[in-house]
Amino acid sequence: MSQLNYNHLRYFWAVAHEGNLTRTAERLNVSQSALSIQIKKLEVQVGHALFERRGKQLILTEAGRVALDHADTIFAAGNELMGTLRERSRQIRQVIRVGSLATLSRNFQLGFLRPVVTLPDVEVVLRSGGLADLLRELEALRLDVVLVNQVPQRDSATPWISHKLADQQVSLVGTPGRVGETSDLKTLLADNPIILPSLESGVRTSFDALADRLGVRPRIAAEVDDMAMMRLMAREDVGLAVVPPIVVNDELKNGLLREASRLPGLQETFYAVTQVRRFPNPLVKQLLKTDVI
Repeated sequence: MSQLNYNHLRYFWAVAHEGNLTRTAERLNVSQSALSIQIKKLEVQVGHALFERRGKQLILTEAGRVALDHADTIFAAGNELMGTLRERSRQIRQVIRVGSLATLSRNFQLGFLRPVVTLPDVEVVLRSGGLADLLRELEALRLDVVLVNQVPQRDSATPWISHKLADQQVSLVGTPGRVGETSDLKTLLADNPIILPSLESGVRTSFDALADRLGVRPRIAAEVDDMAMMRLMAREDVGLAVVPPIVVNDELKNGLLREASRLPGLQETFYAVTQVRRFPNPLVKQLLKTDVI
């Protein structure tokens, strides 16, 4: 097996971080054609295309993303060597890139990441946003896994793999003063303003059906698509919140909030979405084995 040409690798590393061949060539004071030749030689040596061209942009392929992660480690090791010899040691770190719906419970996200977030050799890059944007980042290999509470649509062009992580019972939650001694669900719904998830939520659909079966028309205090905001509204005694207890776990423990009643048949399901990759991030496999809740 031929040995890796680190000069070729460094040129690739520079272009991958710059994202532009012309700017990289100017910065390194080499011709653009010479830079392209060096990268092509590396691609021949490793047996994979590392970039694909989209218009004027160079986009990393999956093999290119893997090569970049290793190149980061290799050149960080070189810096560590210099630092060690100069008594300035620096630690090499693995990287995992995680996307999460902006509205997803922060407690759930932390529970998922807990096995790796405290490891000294792991760096967690966490991005939040809407589902469509996160899936585009996953498809572009800028994310390794996306955390959601709904299964994204898939087809032959977008073969997402949805890993079910946990089901969480949904409850009515409020301040101790508001909850009082009442545990009758119909009474709680009839006598209190209710903080609900937005209409797009599967939990909301199930809640509306439950209220209809009970013959209750709840007085809606707020419709919120952000779990953190629902938690704050419940703490401010705006009303009883329809949330999974994990969202308000800390408040339940310290007595700021109480679980008034569980809502029969209502569950929120959490998923980790990945895609088929030839070179998957091994940290993702480790996380998918973890009990989150």
